[in-house]
Amino acid sequence: MCKGFKGKLLTDESFSAHTTFKTGGKIPLYAEPVDEDDLKLILDFFHQQDIPSFILGGGSNIVPDDEGIDFAVISTGNLCGITVQGECSDNLAETLLLTCGAGTPIEKITEFCIENSLSGLESFAGLPGTAGGAAYMNARCYGVSISDVLDSVRYAKCSPEGVLFAEYTKKEEDWDYKKSPFQNTLNVITSVSFRVRKGDKEEIRNKSESFVDDRRNKGHFRFPSAGSVFKNNRDFGKPSGQIIQDAGLRGLSEGGAQVAPWHGNIIVNTGNATSADIRRLSDTVVSEVKKKFGFELENEILFVSQGFVR
Repeated sequence: MCKGFKGKLLTDESFSAHTTFKTGGKIPLYAEPVDEDDLKLILDFFHQQDIPSFILGGGSNIVPDDEGIDFAVISTGNLCGITVQGECSDNLAETLLLTCGAGTPIEKITEFCIENSLSGLESFAGLPGTAGGAAYMNARCYGVSISDVLDSVRYAKCSPEGVLFAEYTKKEEDWDYKKSPFQNTLNVITSVSFRVRKGDKEEIRNKSESFVDDRRNKGHFRFPSAGSVFKNNRDFGKPSGQIIQDAGLRGLSEGGAQVAPWHGNIIVNTGNATSADIRRLSDTVVSEVKKKFGFELENEILFVSQGFVR
């Protein structure tokens, strides 16, 4: 179908197999390039054939339509190398660059940092998803945003003239809470470079494990979920989870989807939830909070449906 393409190319692939919520219908055409050259091939092919596409990272922040979608999906799962640039000396003040392929799971990155005594990414330990997805969403964990530790991004620049690769160096004005310059563009992140430094291995391990333990204690891993459903709005004065709890909505269910009884800002799949269940429950939470407190929560998760292409 795509001459020279070395990766996986599937039809009627199940979206639910690629999301942490474990919901979603069929993907008409699913591509998993093996490297950047393969990515360029498939992007060029889709452009030439006028096939719209969606870029998939770890599937940890999306809820695809149960009825399937009408566009192709390109997974960055094989873009997953990790390299370190710098002297890697024992100078704790020295900044090193940790470059990770867009599809590298955050878990693998934080494990690499522990094993190599690299500090700076501890607060992201336990975060589901990938380096590319975290940069795209400007993920924020325990008071630290990806933009706080990001140095640069390599990306595929999609244009009518074809696909070119380019480098982006972070500019503070491009980033905000859960906002990045890659949202609402056709550019595809292929790798992310983080600023890290040498540190004490046991301190890094203990700090990382404390964040994983906190996530575990908050029930992040009990059922399929996407972690936090709603953004925290500082103007509201409280985290969204507390607001939802104050509205008496913890434990509220819609089909197989439930607001976690132990945390207001987590919706879980209790076993047989559909994406429609999750969407209706999310809408109900937004509506009830607005009725009781007068402001509207903003979804962090993306509902992917027919015609949606980022």
